Amino acid sequence: MTGFGVIEKNGGRLTYVTSGRIRTPDSALDRRLKAILDGLAEVIAEHRPAQVTIEKVFVNVNPASTLLLGQARGTAICAAVMHGLPVAEYTALQVKQSVVGNGHAQKRQVQDMVRRLLRLAGDPSADAADALACAICHAHGGQGLGRLATAGFRMKRGRLV
Repeated sequence: MTGFGVIEKNGGRLTYVTSGRIRTPDSALDRRLKAILDGLAEVIAEHRPAQVTIEKVFVNVNPASTLLLGQARGTAICAAVMHGLPVAEYTALQVKQSVVGNGHAQKRQVQDMVRRLLRLAGDPSADAADALACAICHAHGGQGLGRLATAGFRMKRGRLV
């Protein structure tokens, strides 16, 4: 499964548009990657985002899982690039720091803060919350929408220093 989330930023206000999960069939890798590509292409065509954010891959204890995650991530990047959209990337630490204020927050905390920040009636699924959190991170001063004045600064442990 691959989560997605779409938000709008108007001034300092963030508005929820949509989110969900793209389910992949229990079949060969090529069919699963095609489901991700087709699903994200559909979301992009319907909601016409201006930019795409994606979480950077971390090295997992299981190399096979890390490789599969990297392939799914590459497919998501291709979906954005095929539609001419710029792609910004953030580590999980950066996203959690931006949304929760703690780079080591638990998934439940991320879901709760996404619900609060976007004024949702209920918690989004964990996958959708991760995608929405990545978009919120970007909107709050990442590489595009709400870009901070970062000249002369660098990232260290998910923070500007």
